[in-house]
Amino acid sequence: MNRTLRRSALVVFVLFLALLGNLTRVQFFQARSLAENPANPRILKDAYDTPRGAIMVGRDPVAYSKDTGGVLRYQRYYPKGEEYAPITGYTSLVYGSTGIERFENSMLNGTDDTLLTQKLSATVTGKKSAGANVLLTINAKAQDAAWNALKGRKGAAVAMDPKTGKILALVTSPSFDPNPLASHDDDTIKKAWNSYDPSSGSGPMANRALGGGGPWPPGSTMKVIVSAAALENGYNPDTNIPAGSSYQPSDGGNEIHNDVPSICPQDQVTMLVALRDSCNTGFARLGVKLGADTVIDKAEQFGLNKSMTIPMLGQDQGMPVAKSVTGDPKGDSQIAQSSIGQFNVAETPLQEAMIAGAVANDGTEMTPYLVQEIQGTDYSALRTAQEHKYGQPVSADTASKLREMMNAVVSSGTGRNAQIDGIEVGGKTGTAEHGNGAPEHGWFMGYARDNGDPKVAVGVFLESAGENGSGDATQIGGDIMKAVLGK
Repeated sequence: MNRTLRRSALVVFVLFLALLGNLTRVQFFQARSLAENPANPRILKDAYDTPRGAIMVGRDPVAYSKDTGGVLRYQRYYPKGEEYAPITGYTSLVYGSTGIERFENSMLNGTDDTLLTQKLSATVTGKKSAGANVLLTINAKAQDAAWNALKGRKGAAVAMDPKTGKILALVTSPSFDPNPLASHDDDTIKKAWNSYDPSSGSGPMANRALGGGGPWPPGSTMKVIVSAAALENGYNPDTNIPAGSSYQPSDGGNEIHNDVPSICPQDQVTMLVALRDSCNTGFARLGVKLGADTVIDKAEQFGLNKSMTIPMLGQDQGMPVAKSVTGDPKGDSQIAQSSIGQFNVAETPLQEAMIAGAVANDGTEMTPYLVQEIQGTDYSALRTAQEHKYGQPVSADTASKLREMMNAVVSSGTGRNAQIDGIEVGGKTGTAEHGNGAPEHGWFMGYARDNGDPKVAVGVFLESAGENGSGDATQIGGDIMKAVLGK
């Protein structure tokens, strides 16, 4: 009998240990995974029972939570939906989250350790602990100018502060309205999702400003990089380079022509004139003369062929940006085409703004950032962004010479549409062929300096815009820079 009791007690003890072990595993080791499991209805209810922090531009929210009084109490609202959608992204019951909603989620939903004091205070007072606010670097007037200029077009624009890296405007067109995706009704969410055609990769949900659906051949804006390589290898703005009405690379390939016969038909032109008038034959020959390694090395110093993300303040993972690339040209014909932004060269609007910003900022290229500050519910600063140098692709002397050339593009060349009274403006236009018979892409990269102080740099892209695409992109770039300057 005693043996039977001992065995029974042992079985009960073993079962008790197993139960205790399982409870420990669930409570301690699996607690986080269970809490983050979207299938957990309690967690879902709790998440929507607390207001997420707002995403702010100045004192104005571009995303905030409204009290619905329903079972899922708070619903996300985007008052300037399409204009800011590429930045804010969305948060959805069905499709998760994107943009700032995703990459600053722990701050917005209040779970970040930075908010521990705020959460403890709310526990003591019995109040709901709202998430932190995210203050963007965006200049509202510049954002509005970019959005209004791009309406009805397919393309993107980015503006940034050359001295700090602050992104002042980031617009993609067409865009999408994130409000239906934030609905608490599954049918509304799915109907909107299907209408946005997310699987296409180039629909309204593609963030073209950061290379979504691309990147794309930059055309003649690539001539700025080739110019930089030449200037740091013994050339000057007044150095004569071979040009002419046509150029046939020595290894065959397509013969290269200028856009119109009146552009640099001379056997030689200065580098300044070649950039001002966008001389294809001159830069094709110059790229071949410099060699692929020299051109690619300079492009990589500006950031091409490098992976990049836009840093956040609340999470280690940054917002991804498509890689701008040079391709791997072999032989004179491919090097020539690459030197005028064709062959396999491809860039993003953000990359173009960074290049222009480096020229404006005496050769120093800054890391672009989009979040200025994490704020408590009382708008006090919890975390503040720090500026970071991305690189030094050119010396201050080379940057000065590049500005001399790029200023000529705007004052008397192909970039006249970007002129601003009383302000030093430089830039480069670009027209890029792609596909058989497709309308050309239009590009503009540029900067504005006020009494030598770099104020703004822009990258503007118009997809398949056709014959006057670069002129329209230049006008848009000028309008955005005027908005930043208050002109």
